[in-house]
Amino acid sequence: MNRWVRHAHGQRLDRVDWSSRSPIPHTTQRTDPALEDLVLEVRSRLRADSDLGFFGAEAILESLRARGVEPLPAERTIYRILRRRGVLDRRHRVRRPPPPPGWYLPEVARRDRELDSFDLVEGLVIRGGPQVEVVNGVSLHGGLVASWPRGESVTARFVVECLVEHWRQFGLPGYAQFDNDTVFQGPHVHPDTIGRVSRLCLGLGVIPVFVPPREPGFQAAIEHYNGSWQVRVWGRFEHADLDGLAERSSRHVAALRRHRADRIEAAPPRRAFPRRWRLNLQARLEGRMVYLRRTDAEGRAEVLGRAFEVDRQWTHRLVRAEVDLDAGMIRFYRLRRREPGDQPLLKAVVHRIQPKPFHE
Repeated sequence: MNRWVRHAHGQRLDRVDWSSRSPIPHTTQRTDPALEDLVLEVRSRLRADSDLGFFGAEAILESLRARGVEPLPAERTIYRILRRRGVLDRRHRVRRPPPPPGWYLPEVARRDRELDSFDLVEGLVIRGGPQVEVVNGVSLHGGLVASWPRGESVTARFVVECLVEHWRQFGLPGYAQFDNDTVFQGPHVHPDTIGRVSRLCLGLGVIPVFVPPREPGFQAAIEHYNGSWQVRVWGRFEHADLDGLAERSSRHVAALRRHRADRIEAAPPRRAFPRRWRLNLQARLEGRMVYLRRTDAEGRAEVLGRAFEVDRQWTHRLVRAEVDLDAGMIRFYRLRRREPGDQPLLKAVVHRIQPKPFHE
């Protein structure tokens, strides 16, 4: 702005020479989609039928001119259309739209059911005080958050208490998602082990989901909240003790819930927490569990501590393994981020988990 004020030198605006202004337009207009489709159609026809074998931007322009197309795009515009639509012979990265949130679970992707993600924040230490670990939770569609700081190592028993408290207040989601930490999944020593947290979910009709190890994206929502909590609660203040940290965290959680009130209200409905419910860890296992896994070089996937052969043609690829405890089956579905709506059944395996008493 100062540059053009100095350029005017106190003259009337209609007498100032503005010829030194940049010729670049302040606004641009994207080509009509119908014209873009026509450019692709002409390119395809030239590539198949042209006697010269030319089907680049210049040849397309000549063909459009011969057809009497008006307005006629510039050659550079045609090139940009070809590049944008990913049909150039030279390889260019085509940016595809991301899959919808929760794409790997059809009910969640359709917003028929909500998914709550839970994770741990570890390695925090109050100066002169205890080591702190935090259980964090956030819902995928509603953004409903929760945090429980603890002055000692988090146990499965503590996680169960947190989930029961949270779900009593806000209702039950369709799915609860975790990583493969033994706190959530249970011990990894023996196969077919169903841990305390999974048994809680199954007892309440919530489907537990375990994401693939070392796989980005699936935990994006909870990891974002983990980082946000550490910046806005842990890092902003100096906490004298655990009670002070818990009070500050509660205030932040309450404020964030108020801030997201409209989003929380628009989220998929939750089921009411059952009255007179009591946790029975020895109850018969019923319902479904979901494991997201990546197959190995032989097309096998590891579920419940066992390796199952899925498909030798589907190697190093994602699958969704649904453990149907009632039917005694594990069904493996193909997953592709490029085609999130296409999840065909790859294989169904008979596998019954033998009933046995629950031990810590």
